[in-house]
Amino acid sequence: LAEAYDVLSDPMKKGVYDKFGEEGLKGGIPLEFGTENPWTVGYVFHNNPYKVFKEFFGGDNPFAEFFAEDGSEPNMAFGGLRGRGVRKQDPPIERDLYLSLEDLFYGCTKKIKISRRVMNEDGQTTTIRDKILTIDVQPGWKRGTRITFEKEGDQGPNIIPADITFIVQEKLHPRFKRADDNLIYVVTIPLGKALIGCTVDVKTLDGRLLNIPINDIVHPKYFKVVPGEGMPLFQDPARKGDLIIYFDISFPKQLTPDKKKLLKNALL
Repeated sequence: LAEAYDVLSDPMKKGVYDKFGEEGLKGGIPLEFGTENPWTVGYVFHNNPYKVFKEFFGGDNPFAEFFAEDGSEPNMAFGGLRGRGVRKQDPPIERDLYLSLEDLFYGCTKKIKISRRVMNEDGQTTTIRDKILTIDVQPGWKRGTRITFEKEGDQGPNIIPADITFIVQEKLHPRFKRADDNLIYVVTIPLGKALIGCTVDVKTLDGRLLNIPINDIVHPKYFKVVPGEGMPLFQDPARKGDLIIYFDISFPKQLTPDKKKLLKNALL
């Protein structure tokens, strides 16, 4: 290392190295390279390394801080670099947060109690203490939304507490299923209403009762879209997705001869 600094500090030697490399430097160079002091003898380092370091850096050894007095590397396990070791953060802690569709429709506040180790005043021991984390659920949040509390994990010597992340999951709902910002509703109707039309009553998440007229013939692939009756959009809660109604057609298990005759006359 001292040899490298010796070469770099001498313009003549550096020029030879830049043009001919280490082989040219140590093996000799052509006479035409220099006219005043042609150097044909290979370079050999004879200098005092501590003198070179002192001239180059203003000190005996620029890397002395990284080594112990006997030249060995210091123990990095408990601080390193003479007690100034880099603290390592624990891996993040992830937990599911189950919310109802009503929670995600209106928004709400959830308070979650956690137990964690907290450093005592001596800086070495810890005590388990409880803490309440508050989550302000916003209207329109979806499954997979992540809420992170930085450095709220266990404390301890020489570590950075882990981040705690809650991941939103949606609870099953008795009436609706969510699809992005839309709500899916499945209603069962008899075959007769599927053929002649009907009105479907839907109770919304905010308690209103919608009366949806169905004037089309309901076939197996038919669905009805009711605009603006879905979930609020997170970016703009005043806007909402759609309500999509699917139909499960209930067929009669049996028909009397008279009903069969009536259907035959009506349909065939």
